[in-house]
Amino acid sequence: MLPSGRQFEITHGSQKATIVEVGGGIREYSVDGRDVLDPYPAGAICDGAHGTPLVPWPNRLDAGRYEFDGERFQLPLTEPEQGNAIHGFLRWVVWRGEPDGESKVTMSASLPARPGYPFALSVAIAYELGVDGLAVTTRIRNVGDRAAPVGHGQHPYLSPGEGTIDGAELSHPGRIRILTDDRQLPAGREPVEGTEFDFSRPRKIGAAEIDFAFTDLVRDERGRAWTRLTGEDGATASIWVDETYPFVELYTGHTLAPGRARSGLGTEPMSCAPDAFNNGDGLIRLEPGQSSRSRWGAVLEG
Repeated sequence: MLPSGRQFEITHGSQKATIVEVGGGIREYSVDGRDVLDPYPAGAICDGAHGTPLVPWPNRLDAGRYEFDGERFQLPLTEPEQGNAIHGFLRWVVWRGEPDGESKVTMSASLPARPGYPFALSVAIAYELGVDGLAVTTRIRNVGDRAAPVGHGQHPYLSPGEGTIDGAELSHPGRIRILTDDRQLPAGREPVEGTEFDFSRPRKIGAAEIDFAFTDLVRDERGRAWTRLTGEDGATASIWVDETYPFVELYTGHTLAPGRARSGLGTEPMSCAPDAFNNGDGLIRLEPGQSSRSRWGAVLEG
């Protein structure tokens, strides 16, 4: 068995994507052999959460503690060096894959009630290739008997093509950066205009080290916010998010292992802010039987 489990390959014309059983994420996506999303090898354990869905919260939860409807809860610290719980529960579970023709597969997983999170969810993520590139639709349903706090996201990395992201040009729609403390928890906000984090106009990333969530996203006429990474080959790998994702985290991958560091730009759609179980910023309250639906996508331009 491969570390990422069964591989589900979908194609459309010159596009190819591989979705994996372990974690339910996307391992690779390319067009004409050029990577759009930075891949990881089939024989390797997924590193840096590459392509993984983050449910029922993305990013970090302070000390794994939160309160909901007057009740206090404690979750395991999955980032013990910082004293946080990070990226939800579903990164290492086996998802169920249901192919639908050559160009689509839906991955689904159940999240049963557990200590620290006594809420039951079902999750389905559809990956589909078409004329407009890759589209990813996430549906989360409360299948329990009580209201549930929910946040979600995904962790793709835009690819610069050959080499690292240092020589690539970045365009990003975030007008507000969420500041963080030494444990990478929210510590305020600031406008990016005129700062080193202002990528409203394309410019090279260079040696910048970025690991922040951005919000107040500039959107097009369809309500989509675009992050674009143009490699030295002139091709532009892009990720868009719909209006249900008010936050996008950027991560330059500088803390990954040698040989993997800065090979892609983490561009993470998030339905809520970091530590949303405590600050409530973007937190979804799902009543029993209710569902949420969100979409993001990736495309190679130019």
